[in-house]
Amino acid sequence: MPKESFTLIDNRNGKQYEYPVLKGSRGPDVLDLRTFFSDTGLFSYDPGYTSTASCRSNITFINGKKGELRYRGIPIEELATEHTYLETCYLLLNGELPSAQKLLAFDLEIRHRAFLHEGLRHLFNAFPDNAHPMATLSAAVTALASFYDEHLNMENGTEYLEMAHRIIAKIPTIAAFAYRHSLGIPFIQPDIDLAFTRNFLTMMRAYPGGKMHLGTEGHDEIKEVEVRALDTIFTLHADHEQNASTTVVRNVASTGAHPYVAIASGISALWGRAHGGANESVIAQLEMIGSVDRVDTFIAKAKDPDDPFRLMGFGHRVYKNFDPRARILKKLQDELKEEIGLNSHLMEIAEKVEEIALSDEYFISRNLYPNIDFYTGIILTALQIPKSMFTPVFVIGRTVGWITQWIEFKQDPQSKIARPRQLYSGQ
Repeated sequence: MPKESFTLIDNRNGKQYEYPVLKGSRGPDVLDLRTFFSDTGLFSYDPGYTSTASCRSNITFINGKKGELRYRGIPIEELATEHTYLETCYLLLNGELPSAQKLLAFDLEIRHRAFLHEGLRHLFNAFPDNAHPMATLSAAVTALASFYDEHLNMENGTEYLEMAHRIIAKIPTIAAFAYRHSLGIPFIQPDIDLAFTRNFLTMMRAYPGGKMHLGTEGHDEIKEVEVRALDTIFTLHADHEQNASTTVVRNVASTGAHPYVAIASGISALWGRAHGGANESVIAQLEMIGSVDRVDTFIAKAKDPDDPFRLMGFGHRVYKNFDPRARILKKLQDELKEEIGLNSHLMEIAEKVEEIALSDEYFISRNLYPNIDFYTGIILTALQIPKSMFTPVFVIGRTVGWITQWIEFKQDPQSKIARPRQLYSGQ
């Protein structure tokens, strides 16, 4: 069977150039333009990489029109409802779900690697008490590279996995320490008797000595439904193909930098309000709306082309249908309302906004469906996690995706340093 190709004709001189079409296992095929500049002396022009495949990957697949998301071929709906976050981590790193024995070994290793080097703890004191946890988190992960210099030159798969397990285990500890430092309260060390997600919630909430502080609803214990909800959020955030922060991680990887420096770069990129910081903006906007009877006013502002107001938590760069992660979180939100009596002033406002947006032709015609950020903000608020920690929670979930993408890039013999070109328009 002959290979498929594209023939491009230069109308300036009549020359023709043929480029092969690379076939993917799912999704759009790709036009291989790697020799385009050497053939024609021209660059392609694609701001924001809206039509450019920057790499070949077998980790995550998205079909934005169908609202489909798969990790290693497995639908996100299955992973989020039938498997834990640690199982998802194992899947991303190894390409298959673990057996019970392998999961136990993986879980135990993550628990024991969650502790930080004592020298790293001094770094937190260099930040003011009111420092945003994302700033502290990014700096601490960069510093982590100096404690594990051996990861700069790895030779086999075992070393790659050791490096990956270490960063996955330590990110929740760093995030919890950053949060507690921002409040000026003592750190809570990891507990090897606790599983991944419960351990993080404990490091966030507990007082020294193991006693849990009273939550806003007067409960002093972490409920299983809370653990399950946060674990689901981690799974939904685990990877999302070549988004902005993942592209940053791969680009930094291309320079030969330490893997933890690449992760720190991804953390900084994720902090942007157009990326991982969007869920924090959703809650801030709901607080600004203030009451249910003001929702119609802000919906009108969002529809007014002359008003700069933008409704946060709706629409997505890739999904032109309902974000599949949002569907899962919508169901989870409803379960939380029943199981822990979740009901709040902000949720009433959010439900009113959601109701209008899902029935209004303006939003429907523009594919402005609620996205993952819309629901995570509400759920994290219900879990007593403050706004400043919304994006660090995203980081915890996404770390496995970043490090898996880093490993894939480093092990690809065709990978090279990232060097986009430009259309120069200066003097």
